[in-house]
Amino acid sequence: MIGTLLTIANISGGILLGLATLDKWDGDSNFFNKIAGALAPFQTVIGGALVVLPILRFSLLGIISILGGVLLLTHVFGKVPALETSLRKLSAQLMPFKAIIGIALLVLGLMGLF
Repeated sequence: MIGTLLTIANISGGILLGLATLDKWDGDSNFFNKIAGALAPFQTVIGGALVVLPILRFSLLGIISILGGVLLLTHVFGKVPALETSLRKLSAQLMPFKAIIGIALLVLGLMGLF
């Protein structure tokens, strides 16, 4: 059950984080933009799942999911004053790798399907 939820979260988070790259591959059809538009309201839930689920189901590949979750939860960090500065620093350091982490999440999610 946790594996299935993590697979769904990895695919969803991968689409949201890797949208810039996926949009280049997509061409004029805007397929990934439409999917990302539908997933955008659930960004906080997806980010939370990407942080919590890999902890419950520990694996080395779960680190990528946690990093993706941190990137997706950047807008929520202001609500956690005790950790805000360190989480924002971590997120700022990861931001240049946003697309790479997104594509890695998408690949991990697709691998989880098979």
